Amino acid sequence: MEIHKGLEGVVVSETKISSIVENQLLFAGFNIDDLVAENVQFEEVIYLLWYLKIPTNQELKQFKQDLSLQMPISDTIITCLKIQTRQNLHPMSVLRSAISLLGVFDPNAEATDDQSAYQQSIALQAKMPTIIAAYARLRKGLDPIPPRSDLSFAANFLYMLTGVEATQVQVNAMNQALVLHADHDLNASTFTARVCASTLSDVYSCITAAIGSLKGPLHGGANEKVFDMLKEIDSDNLNVEDYLNQKLDRKEKVMGFGHRVYKTEDPRKKHLKKLAKELTTITQKEQWYFLSCQVEYYLKETKGLIPNVDFYSATVYHCLDIDSDLFTLIFAMSRVSGWLGHIEEQKKEDCLIRPRSHYVGPKLLKYSDVSTTLHPGGMEA
Repeated sequence: MEIHKGLEGVVVSETKISSIVENQLLFAGFNIDDLVAENVQFEEVIYLLWYLKIPTNQELKQFKQDLSLQMPISDTIITCLKIQTRQNLHPMSVLRSAISLLGVFDPNAEATDDQSAYQQSIALQAKMPTIIAAYARLRKGLDPIPPRSDLSFAANFLYMLTGVEATQVQVNAMNQALVLHADHDLNASTFTARVCASTLSDVYSCITAAIGSLKGPLHGGANEKVFDMLKEIDSDNLNVEDYLNQKLDRKEKVMGFGHRVYKTEDPRKKHLKKLAKELTTITQKEQWYFLSCQVEYYLKETKGLIPNVDFYSATVYHCLDIDSDLFTLIFAMSRVSGWLGHIEEQKKEDCLIRPRSHYVGPKLLKYSDVSTTLHPGGMEA
């Protein structure tokens, strides 16, 4: 029996949502380089991943209205978030619980008709930035800020986070980061969502499962660890080469580097690197960009390692005044758009994902051969 550890190279489904072809990332056939170059709004990308087409002006207007109407969260959710700020929880655990609660409070959570599925998806997509921003403020002792109907998805998140309307440069950077993270073939969290969807479970359960998968440091949690590494080098004034060599000698992973699919370059990296340079210059935090470049150069030249999407996104989010332990939540806020598209696609495929494993334990045993040794007195009366 041939074993494919981690299912590497195994094709388990067909999709029309996204693909990686010759080191290019495509969303429903559109190259992300073109989407970024055209300054496509994140709302358009959500629509593209759900409906496999760019919306018309009227469709986009209606879609934005639907998102805006669903952005507010209830006082009950806010109370639950406030309670969780008093516990020693990772913010991703808080997000996972909050999304699960949305399903508890949705009276139509188990409905499967098209209209209900749309309302569930819109609610999940729209409420996630509100939940993240509210939690970020509550844990600092600040009141949550409700969303505004006149702001875009990216602008609303930054406004709810800080209470100040973001500059156009900041909004563009946030929008672009959301676009770049929206979907990525059959990654671990998307696969998790599709496995859950293949059982015909409800969409809230599918997204909750995906968030649990994304939390891991080998997936979405890597960008948080990237900035931890940069802070460690900067605060202790360490030599980059010595630090990286010591880390590699200890067989530790350098987060933000390497990718199972890309062998030459992650096509998203160049856009995030450009954003990192622009934002660090504007905010006078150039040391993070220069330090990142040193790390990238050394690992590429000496080990042949390439940065992935997590590496420069850490600096981008830092320059947008987002705490490092919230970085993965921003990832989820974007990737939920792809998850929702994949969940709907998987349910239409109507095929339970149920792989096999190769058993390598003991051969056939007989209970009677060991029972007298384990229980010499037999059963008690």
